[in-house]
Amino acid sequence: MSDSDSDKNDKKDSDCTKSWRDCDSDGASSGDERSGILDSAAMEKIRQYFSQALNLSTNTNLNSDEAAVDKVISDLTFEGLCKHWREHGFKKIVTMVGAGISTSAGIPDFRSPDTGLYNNLKKYKLPNPTAIFDVQYFENHPQPFFELAKELYPGSFSPTPSHFFVRLLHEKGLLQRHYTQNIDTLDRLAGIPSEKIVEAHGSFYTNHCLNCSKEYDMAWMKAKIFTDELPKCEGCKGLVKPDIVFFGENLPRIFYDSPDIDFEECDLLIIMGTSLEVQPFASLIRRAGPRCIRLLINRDAVGRPSLASWLDSKDNALLYGTPENIRDVAFLGDCDAGVRELAEALGWGEDLQKLINEGKKADPLHVNETKSDVDKLESEPTKN
Repeated sequence: MSDSDSDKNDKKDSDCTKSWRDCDSDGASSGDERSGILDSAAMEKIRQYFSQALNLSTNTNLNSDEAAVDKVISDLTFEGLCKHWREHGFKKIVTMVGAGISTSAGIPDFRSPDTGLYNNLKKYKLPNPTAIFDVQYFENHPQPFFELAKELYPGSFSPTPSHFFVRLLHEKGLLQRHYTQNIDTLDRLAGIPSEKIVEAHGSFYTNHCLNCSKEYDMAWMKAKIFTDELPKCEGCKGLVKPDIVFFGENLPRIFYDSPDIDFEECDLLIIMGTSLEVQPFASLIRRAGPRCIRLLINRDAVGRPSLASWLDSKDNALLYGTPENIRDVAFLGDCDAGVRELAEALGWGEDLQKLINEGKKADPLHVNETKSDVDKLESEPTKN
């Protein structure tokens, strides 16, 4: 091979090396562009990682077959749900409720403008409205809470049709569990068995000394509250507090232990009277299996996907009224009206009304007590 041929080959090799280093596949000079390609590849790997780790949906190029919605029932309207229930039934129903099912009993909810509890606490001169349920504030200033408790104490109110509808589900053998945010014990007054109830935020039903943990029953606490006597432990003289979950306290163990069992075979989750804003209670909607229908009966449209919809997996939000919906149904209106309409559609209207009428006559937890009954209550034995 001649020197000229060798020079040509060396030049060719040099050009090829330059081409590999400095040019992309289209022959463009690549310095910054190649770096951009590598950065894009790295970003794609990061995107895929977070998509899997956080269950974020980022695929916006689904074909028509992949985008097809596989609905649990064909008609995801309230009427469609009622029809499906009549024809096919449900076997294991979980209910989760908030203050909205008790407002028709005269108990205010917490967050409604003007009428909500937090909006009407000025007379207690609190540093902030939520302080009345702050455990540290309570330990130092218990009087405001007990003054409020006197106004809201169980026995001053009666269960609503919504409470009795949950009782009816139990009577029909359908109620797996009843989760409630409410502290009013109206679920118990309606006759829902204790073993079916998970009081996520506690209740007035039991009370404990903050110092020695001695337990006191509801009658003992009521006697103290209605005589304006600060509840003090009969043993150590410590402050006795109703077993209501205050800010700064853990939810009861049963709230964390029960869902694994309760939602395993749940085929209908009924959500009533809640804002779905308070965690971890609101997270229960995520525990329903992918083929479990979720029915919302509520005054307001709650549980909707966030504005940044990519932050919400399909289990984190209720999708009624959206193209992606496969199982969520909503009745937007008064809770009592919703359960009455549901009962009528199922042929249970008379059964529900019978429970309501019987409830008005019953007095399982001293519903009709007045302040004049306090002396009798004080003589009842204390639960140890």
